[in-house]
Amino acid sequence: MSGKKAPYGLYAARKLRIKRLKFRWSQRDFRIRMLQLKKKYEPLEGAPMARGIVLEKVGVEARQPNAAVRKCVRVQLVKNGKVVTAFVPYDGGLNFIEEHDEVLIVGIGGTRGKSMGDLPGVKYKVIAVNGVALTELLKGKKQKPLR
Repeated sequence: MSGKKAPYGLYAARKLRIKRLKFRWSQRDFRIRMLQLKKKYEPLEGAPMARGIVLEKVGVEARQPNAAVRKCVRVQLVKNGKVVTAFVPYDGGLNFIEEHDEVLIVGIGGTRGKSMGDLPGVKYKVIAVNGVALTELLKGKKQKPLR
């Protein structure tokens, strides 16, 4: 018999575990998690959500085959000053957001923390304006406080 085989037997566990770890480094998700790249490079620094100040309202054109202008806002994060683009969900959601408002943003939920659907380069969405949930404002349950 020629060639290497996987070790097996009573005392092979350590060897098997080390061998498996070596192969796991080729997996993208494992490598990102082990090197803590999200904490180092992602604008939210590994946090689930972040507060920011609206700099401007922008319309982002949808990718092919869709033809639409998706309503987004440019947000400067409070904690590190980085500027990101965040999608404003719901019909008429942008009407409740003005410039210099404080918004709460979260990840948009695309695969592996990337953008979702036909929105190019947009990884975040707005969930609250001036401390009030966007859904509550749309339903008319709450009023937007003036800052």
